[in-house]
Amino acid sequence: MTQALEQHTYLPQSEEEKHLAEVVSFLDAHERRFGDRVEPRYLLVGSDEGDQVPLPAEVHAILKQVVSALQAGRAVTVAPHTTKLTTQQAADLLGVTRPTVKRLISVGELPAEKIGTRHRLVLRDVLDYQQRRRAQQYDALVSTSVALDDEDDPAVVAEQMKAARKAMAEHRRSRRTTA
Repeated sequence: MTQALEQHTYLPQSEEEKHLAEVVSFLDAHERRFGDRVEPRYLLVGSDEGDQVPLPAEVHAILKQVVSALQAGRAVTVAPHTTKLTTQQAADLLGVTRPTVKRLISVGELPAEKIGTRHRLVLRDVLDYQQRRRAQQYDALVSTSVALDDEDDPAVVAEQMKAARKAMAEHRRSRRTTA
């Protein structure tokens, strides 16, 4: 069971494609047939009759994601995390520097518990922050997007792009002053 605590990457195997297709087909057919009308029950089944254990919905969702990725020819990495993170672990997860995480803690964007001189963050809080940040980035992209047409005048497009860049710079400045 110690293997479950280690990070491991699984690569798609060509001989498994048929089996993965069967799994995906089964899952698609089940969802088409029952949709949300029936509370699904997922089981992990052994070789003996009655040798089964219920599979939590979250584990089923994970398996579905893994099967879809492998079928698409992508590798899957399973990397267990503790539920309490150091600032460096949080930085690695967010793809930022440790000083950035410390700043996010100091301005209240990331909750953290201080133990002695060190901060500990709850994994759920870090993941929630990551989702909020992505949503903010997407909203900023949408608000500054410029619709282009082949017939648009390049000078007009250049002005629209300049205005969009200016709006983004103002947005960043206002976030820094309020933080």
